[in-house]
Amino acid sequence: MASKQVVCSLYRRSLKLALDWAVHRYIWRGQALYIRSLFEANKHVREPRQQKALFQEAEALLEKWKHPDPYKPPTAPGGSKYERNIPPPILDPPPHMTL
Repeated sequence: MASKQVVCSLYRRSLKLALDWAVHRYIWRGQALYIRSLFEANKHVREPRQQKALFQEAEALLEKWKHPDPYKPPTAPGGSKYERNIPPPILDPPPHMTL
């Protein structure tokens, strides 16, 4: 079960890393298909030592190709529109008016 989670995490992180480097989606799509083929080629490995070696190799590749300025959605923390035009906090309720 743990190896399945590691593979899913590696696959997702590799797709996100490819998206950081790709300029257009159609370029990224070709890279995503290539990444999928690499994962599919090793899906029948069942021996824990081989799996561990493959995981370490994938982690090393992810670290090697890590983007220096990864993409962040504009409204996410660290994005260009994060907390832009947020409403001011209401600290005190308005005073009660009697007419």
